[in-house]
Amino acid sequence: MRHNNAINPLGRKSAHRESMMANMASSLILHKRIKTTTAKAKALRVFIEPILTKSKADTTHARRHAFACLRDKKAVHELFKEVAPKIADRPGGYTRILKLGNRLGDAAEMCFIELVDFNENMLAAKETATKTTRRGRRGSSKKKQAENAAPATAETTPKPENTKQETGNHEDKPASHTTAETEPEIK
Repeated sequence: MRHNNAINPLGRKSAHRESMMANMASSLILHKRIKTTTAKAKALRVFIEPILTKSKADTTHARRHAFACLRDKKAVHELFKEVAPKIADRPGGYTRILKLGNRLGDAAEMCFIELVDFNENMLAAKETATKTTRRGRRGSSKKKQAENAAPATAETTPKPENTKQETGNHEDKPASHTTAETEPEIK
């Protein structure tokens, strides 16, 4: 039984597993996206997210901790130079797992694991998508459509510029004053 065993050993000894996690984490930081099995990706997510959280504070202690986990100077430099500033305002959830299907050789479930803030395609799609909300049946939509249609037609009709004010004074005055009439010309 595996009571209270939080770590998936992935069929490896602990030294092999730690080296593999360090290599995969370095590759993920350097390439921003790697293809692996789903079990390894889930284990990598647990391994790398605390490192990413600690990298938000660019201190000597944080750099030494990252190097102890990653064991790669280039990856640590990339982590603090490019990745940490982009994830600074994110409260967590720095990685995303995208499932791909099964591998042909052994039918292992494959996936991409990527850093969330570095997938330009999904970021562009998120900006262009409009937010829609679901409404209940009450408050018929016909009533709302009629209210929305009335201001739209009123805005499209042109208003005459010289109209009489309806205050009881029957003198001809323009309805609005332009800024050119009230402000002196500056040369």
